[in-house]
Amino acid sequence: MIKFFRKIRQQLLSKNQVSKYLVYAFGEIILVVIGILIALGINNLNQQRINKNTEQIYLQGLEEEFQTSKLKLEELIQVNQGNIDGAKSILTYIADPNNSPGEKEFSELLYQSFSSDIAFNPNNSLLNEMINSGNLKILSNSELRRLLTNWISTLEDIKRQENELDIQREHVLNEFRTEGNSLQTVLKQVGVYQQLDIPIGQKEQSNLKLLSSSAFENNILMFILASYATGEAHYQPLMREMEQILSLIQKEID
Repeated sequence: MIKFFRKIRQQLLSKNQVSKYLVYAFGEIILVVIGILIALGINNLNQQRINKNTEQIYLQGLEEEFQTSKLKLEELIQVNQGNIDGAKSILTYIADPNNSPGEKEFSELLYQSFSSDIAFNPNNSLLNEMINSGNLKILSNSELRRLLTNWISTLEDIKRQENELDIQREHVLNEFRTEGNSLQTVLKQVGVYQQLDIPIGQKEQSNLKLLSSSAFENNILMFILASYATGEAHYQPLMREMEQILSLIQKEID
């Protein structure tokens, strides 16, 4: 088509028909512009299609990651609540000296409440890759982008609270680094010694005197407060935020 216009233009120039030449020259320019616009339009459509496919792949990957992280958090919330319940049971015995537990029951409560550390480790490999590569902008839902951007800072806040809880847990465990109390007794009573095939000594020292220790009671109370704050002020809001993110992701998946 362009060759056709060029041929006509040359014929017009040879016949000195300048006005008609200008019309055809202008028509040639319009044709070129239209061709460029069509090419750009096709390229944009192709890029939009590629971005849409890439977005769907990311969304499906994010859904899988957050579903896995949600299961981890649900389990962690249960462990944290179990720790609180066990620590509260110890406090009931401290509050009522006439209702003292047996050595085995006390050891089981101690092991139940303080043997497990609390740490949320979400699956964030894909999200981190998207953030580091700048591909988070591929997601078309602005609210989802905002929540995912804030997710990392939220996890940093969670980690600080977990560190505080771990400090309070260590204060309780430090009671068994002193001469007057026996970690061996706890581990023997709950069967850990047998599981690990550790040689068992004949002498067994009672830990029940801890129930009359004000320092031990204070450490238990601080641990319960930190555990409660971790669950109610951090894990529960985190769970709601996670459910909101999952809801948005699922709405965007074709």
